[in-house]
Formats: sequence, structure tokens, C-alpha cells
Amino acid sequence: MNIKSLHQLFLKSNTICRDTREITEGCMFIALKGANFNGNTFAKEALNKGASYAIVDEEAYAINEKYILVDDTLLTLQQLANYHRAYLNVKIIALTGSNGKTTTKELVNCVLKKKFHTIATLGNLNNHIGVPLTLLSMSSETEIGIVEMGANHLDEIADLCAITNPDYGYITNFGKAHLEGFGSIEGVIKGKSELYDHLKTNAKLIFINAEDETQIEQLNSYKHNYKFGTNATANVITKMVNANPFVKTKFNNQTINSNLIGAYNFNNISAAIAIGQYFNVSDNDIKYAIESYIPKNNRSQIIEKESNSIILDAYNANPTSMCAALDNFNAMDGKYKIAILGDMFELGVEAETEHLNIGKHASSLNIDSIYLVGANFHKAKFESQKIIWCENFGILEQCLKSTIIKNSTLLIKGSRGMALERVLELI
Repeated sequence: MNIKSLHQLFLKSNTICRDTREITEGCMFIALKGANFNGNTFAKEALNKGASYAIVDEEAYAINEKYILVDDTLLTLQQLANYHRAYLNVKIIALTGSNGKTTTKELVNCVLKKKFHTIATLGNLNNHIGVPLTLLSMSSETEIGIVEMGANHLDEIADLCAITNPDYGYITNFGKAHLEGFGSIEGVIKGKSELYDHLKTNAKLIFINAEDETQIEQLNSYKHNYKFGTNATANVITKMVNANPFVKTKFNNQTINSNLIGAYNFNNISAAIAIGQYFNVSDNDIKYAIESYIPKNNRSQIIEKESNSIILDAYNANPTSMCAALDNFNAMDGKYKIAILGDMFELGVEAETEHLNIGKHASSLNIDSIYLVGANFHKAKFESQKIIWCENFGILEQCLKSTIIKNSTLLIKGSRGMALERVLELI
């Protein structure tokens, strides 16, 4: 079956599903494969639960007309998404970057939905499967799609751009993330800039932080841009009033009191303001939208627990975001300060050096006690009176259970695999 015919069947079902636990009546099931599962084996179950069709790529499972046999289900998903995107001709904004892309995506969506019918990437489903599913969640009512793109190696963003064909794009920053896959910070810049390469080739608009010299250099005087920043050359001028702990921002005659902590969120807020301004969302609506956004899912949340104030930023971490979080924590007013930091993953040969750098940086700041958790931090161990070294979470658990923590301000940050939100149960 060709993609056009498959798309006609998709329109009748109007939704696609890859998990039999989430089947809805009349949906189209696609049998994707993973390292430890074969979606083809679930096709019959999907149909029994109410799916209209099951797309499979192994002939043995295509036993009647309800099964659609293709060569490769993942490739078919991507081709179907690309066809659907062209069919709808919806405006697409693509976002990528080393840090802050999910927060920026959420802020941009909050702002634009004040005026438009929008669809944005759900959570962080930003890979070769999540991006197509986001496109396929759009309908004829969708006016603007906000698509987050993640990558941990070269050519991944280029592939996602080929599927998505974005009209606009923004890179939050270039940081020390996924060095194992990209090889170096230069590799990160090259990989993330594949979004800009695609947009420049197709003469599309790029949103750019006018203060980011690396981004300015990557654009190389590209004229189709819309800048934001603190200097007078920007299309939209923003100013950070303070970030203690929540970021307060000014633009035009508006003051935005956000629920986001950390000076590092200023650029994320500024990007949402600029994109809102470009699409003619009113200043009042921009202000209200950003002030209404409350972070969740372990992203820069402030939690008050008994006498302690906890900054929970345990969704993910890399050297760039870890430094930014520590510097912000250092500048904050607070009681007795405690940092609980977990290993940063996917750093390859740079892992020991980067963990050593973070440990030394943390120990140089105005932080009273520092817990460094995980094998990577333990390998980078050095002498410090401030630091408690915990080779794994079990050792951290023992330390915290034997310590009374009260009247303190805590920062909890680490890579997703460390699951440091578990600390909340120990304080």
C-alpha cells in the first residue's frame, strides 16, 4: 500500500497508536520494534481491543485485510508523518538545543495558544519516533505545531528536519551534552546546527538569541532571522530584573513574574516572548501565559517540605546545565545550603574530567554541604571538607537517614538515570 492510500485510512481513524495499553476505538496500530520487543506480536491484541488496522512488517502476522503489510514500520511511520505534515500545510516551529528545549517548548506553546490552535510535542517525545507521532497528532484545526527535536549524534537533527520540514526554528544553546555521541563540543554545535542548515537551505525564518555569539557565528549573516536579547539591535528587547529565586523579566511595558527559577531560564522566557511578538500575540497575553506556566516533572520545581526549601531539578543534567544550576544556587538567598548532585551520563571519554570540574566548581561556591552521587563522581574524587562522596544511591540514602536536615535550602540535580527525586522521601 502506498503512503497516499495509507494516509486516507489514517484520516478515517484520525489517531495512531504504538502501545496496546493505549488503544482507542478505531485507531491505527503500528507495530514498532525495539531492543526487547517486537510490535508485530501485539498486532492481533490491538485489533481485538478496537484498532481499525494494524501496520506490520512481518508477513507471518498479516493474516487478513485488517493487517497492512509494509517493508519497515518505523520508516512507514516517518513517511506517513511527513505526508500528513504536507497534507495539512500547518506552520511548524522546530526547537532543539543542549539545555532548556522542553521548557522553551512549553512556554512557546502557552504563549501561542492564546491566539492559535496549537499542538506541541508531548513531554519530551523528541526523537525519530516521538517527532512523527507529534506530527500525526495534528489535525485540520491545528494552526501552529511546536516540535521539539532531540539528538545525541550527528545527522539526527537533519533526519528529523527531513520528516518535519519546519517553517521556523530556534536552538536554545550549544552545551556539553551527549559528548559520547557527538564527540566534542564542536560536534554538538555541528549536530544541533543541522536545524539551521535546513532552514537556511529553504530560506525559512530563524529565531535567534542576539547575545549568543556561537549562534550568530553559525548563522553567518543569514538575513531571515528574528532576534531577541538585551541589546538595541534585537527585534525584541528583554531584560532580566532578578532571579531570586524566580525569574522576573521586562519587555515593552510589561513585567513578567514567572514561576521559573534560575537565571538560565531568562533566555527560555525571552524566546517565548519573541516568538509571541513575531506572531502578534498581545503583550498582555504573553505576560499572562508565561506567568501561568508552572514547571513540573522534576524540572526546576520548588518544593517546601517542613522547614526545608528544595529546588528539584532532577529531570536531566550535563556539565553546562549543572554549572548553570550551581551558579544560580550560589547567588540565591537561602538558609543553610545543601547540594545533592548525581552523575551526568553520555559524556564518553570526558566523563572523569567533567565530573572533576563540577566537583571542584561546587566546592568553590557558597554551599555548605555537597553530596556527589554516582560512580562517575566517585572516580573523580578529591580532597574537600565540603563534599560527601556517595558511590551509589544506597550510600546516599544511608547518609541522609543518619542526618537531620532542617531549616535548609537544597538543590537536587542529576541525570535522569540517577532518579534523584527519590531524595524527597529521605528529607
